[in-house]
Amino acid sequence: MASTSLNKWIVSGNLGADAQIKTVELKSGEEAQLAEATLYVRKPRDRKESFTVRLTIWSKSSAWRMLPYLKKGSVVICTGNLEPSPYISSNGNVPKAGLEMTVLDIDLDIVWHSEDIEESEAETQSEEKELVTA
Repeated sequence: MASTSLNKWIVSGNLGADAQIKTVELKSGEEAQLAEATLYVRKPRDRKESFTVRLTIWSKSSAWRMLPYLKKGSVVICTGNLEPSPYISSNGNVPKAGLEMTVLDIDLDIVWHSEDIEESEAETQSEEKELVTA
């Protein structure tokens, strides 16, 4: 059995911020809820570089149940439909493309809580101070 025009991708990365919920009006006149987030994905060959994928999670998808866990810094694995999002850069009017994913399902890898992030940042700052004074 052949699957023509199958658009299903899996991508993993860190969330740049907590998912934000919006209410939108559909063409039918009904309202629906969706959540948006940005995923930072590291390049495999150069771990210091990354690219972003804009995530959209609709309220009727199975991914919606994971919203309480989608916190800044969490590592998630998203499955969904991926589309390019062309735009013209403001710096030099160069054509570029971003990526947008309509998320169908999310698996949690590492979940960060706001206390974890604050604690991690405090540890990093104290380590930096120790290096400067040494």
